[in-house]
Amino acid sequence: MRTSVLLISLAIACGAGWAQAAQPAQSAPAGDFHQHVFSDEIIKLIGPESGLKPLPAKELLPLLDAAGIKKAVLLSTAYMYGSPNRKVENEYARTRAENDWTAAQAAQFPDRLVAMCGIAPLREYALEEIKRCAGKPGLNRGIKMHLGNSDVQLDNPAHVARLAEVFAAANAQRMAIVVHLRASIRNKRPYGAAEARAFIEKVLPAAPDVTVQVAHMAGTGPGFEDPPARAVLAELAQAVERRHPATRRLWFDVASVADRDITPDAAALLAKRIRQVGVSRVLYGSDSAHGDNLRPVDAWAAFRRLPLTDAEFARIARNVPPYFQ
Repeated sequence: MRTSVLLISLAIACGAGWAQAAQPAQSAPAGDFHQHVFSDEIIKLIGPESGLKPLPAKELLPLLDAAGIKKAVLLSTAYMYGSPNRKVENEYARTRAENDWTAAQAAQFPDRLVAMCGIAPLREYALEEIKRCAGKPGLNRGIKMHLGNSDVQLDNPAHVARLAEVFAAANAQRMAIVVHLRASIRNKRPYGAAEARAFIEKVLPAAPDVTVQVAHMAGTGPGFEDPPARAVLAELAQAVERRHPATRRLWFDVASVADRDITPDAAALLAKRIRQVGVSRVLYGSDSAHGDNLRPVDAWAAFRRLPLTDAEFARIARNVPPYFQ
């Protein structure tokens, strides 16, 4: 009798184990919190040599569907008009138009998409555009800045002061901030521990009340093989670990840093930094679904290759930033 009961118990246990193993290891992320769409005008600005083509929201949605992702943040690329590497006529008017276009794209799918206003922080109209976006439904969730594209230099006191002013303006409007922190690679700008400390000590305190999301884990992607970005991320992670007050609302997105070709050593280091900042602060993102970039479903699969536990992946998958709630 005992033998029969034991065999039945084993069969039930094995069956339960098989059923559990048969289930997907992890459901889809709650959202893609670093995504771009591209207007005809932006593609003209970038030029045909980029190999990119217009990507409206209606073409992005099937890519999100394929990954089982219900929501996404569309980060306006309007900051591109303010790059010092370009001479653009009617720059501010075109910046406004691009931000409005991105808002209109998100408005087509209001239950799934939100937009953020693209800002080139060193331009004279930056504060005016923040105020305009704050008053415009569909653009008042937050701002996106790309310090590399705008050639913001965190070793330049004037640039640091201006960036703090922009952060303060967004904070005053209760707008979240998504910042591509990586300094210009093209111009070989300094980027390392010293620049990270300038950001922590002199910029972050200007926005104490809103979410600040560091894009690409402080790098640029694709990949995690950028030594300066690794140094910055290490400094940011240490500040979070020691509970620096300026990092209280600091989040990080993993857009494009875990690609198919990530090495075991790089994957281990990235997993270590994710644990240092805390999985509760890490957001899934896949960057633009364009060119050689991984599409959302493939980007999530690549991220799943990191040496994190199922519980850690599950937590990251369900994270939703305050600006989307």
